[in-house]
Amino acid sequence: MAKAIPKIGSRKKVRIGLRRNARFSLRKSARRITKGVIHVQASFNNTIITVTDPQGRVVFWSSAGTCGFKSSRKASPYAGQRTAVDAIRTVGLQRAEVMVKGAGSGRDAALRAIAKSGVRLSCIRDVTPMPHNGCRPPKKRRL
Repeated sequence: MAKAIPKIGSRKKVRIGLRRNARFSLRKSARRITKGVIHVQASFNNTIITVTDPQGRVVFWSSAGTCGFKSSRKASPYAGQRTAVDAIRTVGLQRAEVMVKGAGSGRDAALRAIAKSGVRLSCIRDVTPMPHNGCRPPKKRRL
């Protein structure tokens, strides 16, 4: 008996194969740049560090979750430090500006790790959004 010839337009098999490969594939190797901008976003639950070139195009990003921390450990200062070291080591920066946003606990630790890594910092900017008497706060809780 002859085997059935698979249809050329069969999408089902292709989608499953792509999904399986995407799950186990490693991240794409980052571009090497010498000068850039490091964005540190420190929330109360996580620390995200994005490295961009001077034009603002993202070169590499890292977060406490991608470094292997889970749940409440993502908010720790040690997780922020490890995230910063991971991002800088991958890109190989020499000179950078740092823009810090948020009030999380990983903020200062990430900044210290960037300073100790050997990157020359031209400026450190705090770009945390501050309301100029914006939205009305929710009413007080009564227990």
